[in-house]
Amino acid sequence: MKKRTIAFLCSLAAGMALLLSGCHGAREQASFQVPETFDESKNYEISFWAKNDTNVTQVQIYQKAIDDFQALYPNITVNLRLYTDYGRIYNDVITNISTNTTPNVCITYPDHIATYLTGENSVVPLDGLFSDGKYGLGGSELRYASPGREEMVPQFLEECKIGGVHYAIPYMRSTEACYVNKDFVETLGYTLPEQLTWDFVWEVSEAATAKNADGTFRLNGQNVLLPFIYKSTDNMMIQLLKQRDAGYSSPNGDILIFNDETRDILSAIAGHTQNGAFSTFKISGYPANFLNAGQCVFAVDSTAGATWMGSDAPLVDISEDKLVQFETAVYPVPQEDPEHPVMISQGPSVCIFNKSDPQEVLASWLFAQYLLTNDVQIAYAQTEGYVPVTLMAQQDPVYQDYLARGGEDNELHYDIKIQATRLLLEHTGDTFVTPVFNGSASLRDAAGQMIEDVTKSVRRKQTVDEAYLEKLYSDTASLYHLDQLSAQTGGALAREDLGPLPMASVLLLGALGAAWLVMGAAVVWRSVKKKTAK
Repeated sequence: MKKRTIAFLCSLAAGMALLLSGCHGAREQASFQVPETFDESKNYEISFWAKNDTNVTQVQIYQKAIDDFQALYPNITVNLRLYTDYGRIYNDVITNISTNTTPNVCITYPDHIATYLTGENSVVPLDGLFSDGKYGLGGSELRYASPGREEMVPQFLEECKIGGVHYAIPYMRSTEACYVNKDFVETLGYTLPEQLTWDFVWEVSEAATAKNADGTFRLNGQNVLLPFIYKSTDNMMIQLLKQRDAGYSSPNGDILIFNDETRDILSAIAGHTQNGAFSTFKISGYPANFLNAGQCVFAVDSTAGATWMGSDAPLVDISEDKLVQFETAVYPVPQEDPEHPVMISQGPSVCIFNKSDPQEVLASWLFAQYLLTNDVQIAYAQTEGYVPVTLMAQQDPVYQDYLARGGEDNELHYDIKIQATRLLLEHTGDTFVTPVFNGSASLRDAAGQMIEDVTKSVRRKQTVDEAYLEKLYSDTASLYHLDQLSAQTGGALAREDLGPLPMASVLLLGALGAAWLVMGAAVVWRSVKKKTAK
């Protein structure tokens, strides 16, 4: 009986503890103790996993960075492994965490790192390394010119924090841009405003759907026209919610996306899809291909995709006979309030994985930090519409000269690419990132999938009404385990973000919990006492 009593009390106490506390699902990573000196008498072999979109120039930049770094540190060998997308890197890292065979250095995203942190001491916290006088940012013992902490773009560095700790350094940054066929807009009788609004984009897109008697579109005389195509529908949903100041998630892992604003967004998308004004990359294909073939008015893609956009794009992906000549305008994504623009910040970061030998970790950090040097930052940023993550590189005369020569040619100085780059440079202060926690990557996927599902359903002649959206919410929460995620993180799967509980409520709940615990203990004690008396 005593064992049962103890078990009951423990269970009751544990239950109350779970009610009154929360956890992000990530294990606390042990702080890394930076060695006093780097041991150059030993040889180190480190692995570097990176992503490449079949861009040969980027591969050459990686390889040159490795060669130049190894010339400075002959006792460190860096083995490069390339992936075609970040999802594959993520899957391989997750698999390798369980076998303790993670890479040393990895290009990834904070959402992914939040999941890596569920492994025990898997990812190295970098704050100690940042501030180390010898080997930290701008350290005295480095054999290359590293940016000091004050020379990092603060917004980009802040994005690499999880739970108040830096677990990555930014590598490159981009945002989304809306690439516009200006000729089409003017043919339809419109003039492009200073800032694109959602109302303007939808109105022009609807006007573009008009057809001739033979079924071809009046605007282009072709059988195909998709006025508005969005590549990353997760970004579309996230930015729309942010612009409307509506719920998406909280830093505590609360899932807030299933709200009335989301319902309104999905209903509007359904209506425009039904009219033939909207489609997505996953359903129809690359926005750039439709834009360049004269089959699209507004194409939203990353600024890093600018080299594919426009009649003279260096990376045009359609045959020359399908190309249409037009003037391309580059805008931030459509806004709800053009007076206060809001756009997402995105782009790869670099994390380091823990190993048993602190010297090997230090060797990894020396290489990861080398990716912040001007030569690497400027060279990589010039390949696409990326922005260097250091003020040191952004202010370098070589980079400033590159920006000033926009339009000089259709290769290195391709005008649309440099316009897209300038867009982010001018709007860095208007960017945001979503909260990062274990499972935030799943929430991001769910955000985009709801747009994809609605668009697909409309194209299949299904009715998108209140009942449909209610079921979509339920199915999405289940498919992406958002209900389980909320339980694991201590968050909530909520319809509305009502904010934190008032302190009085917190105290009341705590008092109730304590009262139930005391009453439970009293009942058990009386029961035990009666049986003992018999």
